[in-house]
Amino acid sequence: MMKIAPLALRAPFLAAPFLAGLLLAGCATPSFVSPVEVTRFAAPQARLASGTISVTPAQGTDSATPEYAAFAGAVQRELTALGYSVVATGGAQVAQLSLTQSVSPPERRSPVSVGGGGSVGTYGSGVGLGIGLNLNPGRGEAVETRIALFIRPAAGGSNLWEGRANMSASANSEYSTADATAARMAAALLQGFPGTSGETISVE
Repeated sequence: MMKIAPLALRAPFLAAPFLAGLLLAGCATPSFVSPVEVTRFAAPQARLASGTISVTPAQGTDSATPEYAAFAGAVQRELTALGYSVVATGGAQVAQLSLTQSVSPPERRSPVSVGGGGSVGTYGSGVGLGIGLNLNPGRGEAVETRIALFIRPAAGGSNLWEGRANMSASANSEYSTADATAARMAAALLQGFPGTSGETISVE
């Protein structure tokens, strides 16, 4: 006849994996996603959201990275939805895109910068600087992402519109990929385009 060990003798073997699972769950780092902070400026009576436009990297931005490709694609889709006809080259207007990313340790939110930031002020001739980097944050660390977009006539002259957006998200969040972050930030940046000049909004 098969003998069944008393529960008191079997419990330690059952409890060990269970307790280990509880310990792992207790040590799991919660995910973090910030709102997208957006600021826009528009030149008075600027003709926007019609005609052809080309998206190009701003001065100092590395366009050869997967991150830049993701953000440029997201911006192109949003511009198309606004009424622009996006063309690879030769557009009547040019949208210069700046991308900067940095990693913030889990114990603090102020970033350790690894790229130059885009510059946006009142509408004018400023050009954004930024470098898209392939970052590999650890669990609990947050990637700080900043983009800036400058729309101007292809023939030259002052900016017709400028916008910047920034957000941060931990490596274990739903925005751990460039594609997800790019889609969210491009949509926030161009939401209600052209927006109220000089106003900063927070988009969840």
